[in-house]
Amino acid sequence: MTLWSGRFSAAMDETLWNLSESYSFDHVLYAHDIEGSMAHVKGLESARLLTPEECATLLDTLEAIKGEFAAGTFIRQSTDEDVHMAIERRATELAGDVGAKIHTARSRNDQVATTLRLFTRDALSEIARQTLALVDTLVAVSESHADVYLPGYTHLQRAQPVLLSHHLQAHAWSLTRDVDRILDARRRLNVSPLGAGALAGTSLPIDPDVTARLLGFDEAFANSMDAVSDRDFVAEALFDIALLGVHLSRMGEELVLWTTSEFGFATLGDDFTTGSSMLPQKKNSDVAELARGKSGRLVGNLTGLLVTLKGLPLSYNRDLQEDKEPLFDSVRQVALVLTAMAGAYQSMTFHAGVAAAAADDEFLAAIDVAEALVSQGVPFRQAHEVAGALVGRAVREGRSLAEIVAEDPSTAAFTGVFAPGAALGSRRSPGSSGPQAAPAQSARLAARLASLRERL
Repeated sequence: MTLWSGRFSAAMDETLWNLSESYSFDHVLYAHDIEGSMAHVKGLESARLLTPEECATLLDTLEAIKGEFAAGTFIRQSTDEDVHMAIERRATELAGDVGAKIHTARSRNDQVATTLRLFTRDALSEIARQTLALVDTLVAVSESHADVYLPGYTHLQRAQPVLLSHHLQAHAWSLTRDVDRILDARRRLNVSPLGAGALAGTSLPIDPDVTARLLGFDEAFANSMDAVSDRDFVAEALFDIALLGVHLSRMGEELVLWTTSEFGFATLGDDFTTGSSMLPQKKNSDVAELARGKSGRLVGNLTGLLVTLKGLPLSYNRDLQEDKEPLFDSVRQVALVLTAMAGAYQSMTFHAGVAAAAADDEFLAAIDVAEALVSQGVPFRQAHEVAGALVGRAVREGRSLAEIVAEDPSTAAFTGVFAPGAALGSRRSPGSSGPQAAPAQSARLAARLASLRERL
């Protein structure tokens, strides 16, 4: 028997049941649903809709049900359409008529909205922690390779030499923005819908502020219709996860490139690579490729939910059941990627000599020739033209750029820019890629991380 069977003269058709049931995926919400139900029970006692004895009985009953789920002994009945109905059904079995009071002044609409906010709040907190752990890994790798440098790229063409620490911290800064967004989203979702009922509240004397405080929400809802129909917090969480996934995908793409024979800058540990079922010599950076591939899935989950939401009238509509699977999936997938990528960076061996040889490509010092002319008073556009002409001559004649620069009277004094590491060392402006600027950046990043941890 369903919880609304009194109105109907026929049982739900099997095909509708198969379409409608959500227990198969929303059972993961059991702990958050029970948390919300316990607060609701305490709110009913506060409103004198339950006696202290009834409240105690229901709290003990809910605790017992939570234990059954945790132990894997909870048995779903054929009438349990979702986890919320399953818990209420079991509470009534265990506590009799007192259990039947658990849904007083509550609808599944505000119950589900509350449960999902509790789940999302915890999930975002955990994703933020895992993201900060990945940043810690990047910082650790940076510190253990403080003198290593490689080419920085634009258009995937060698551009200027950069410290490896500078390169990895570029990713770290983008990840800190992800954490900042996640924590902002967590703050915005921290509003309790409990007490909104189906859509218009209730005639019973409940106080939504009581349950909001019990559940750690910053405040209770202001508008009951908005409370039960709002899924902005799910969309925002999915966006934040999707953008985090995009950043992880860029990192994955980079590891794929760095670990090829063509680049040869790094090798991943055997424990973070795979082989080929046919080719014995293969060592594949699958961890990075999967990080890259999962991003499309995360973006798809966001897009799917936005399309679901775009045409819904107020207030609650069953379409909103479709908010859960994409959220659960994105939370699960991004957690896998964050953990795996941290392990991949920890396993990485960086081939400093190969990277340095590429970074000391003499053409990467062309900007240093131009800037040396600027330091002598030559307008930058003229200096750029001179340096570009020298590069063009070296390419056409198949000669060393250093030789060409040494032969030109206007630049002959600047050949020192071609010494190994010289171009890197000259990058000293604040926030730049050279050794002189590195300590200040590291200090700023450390302060940023401390601030985010305090918010978390």
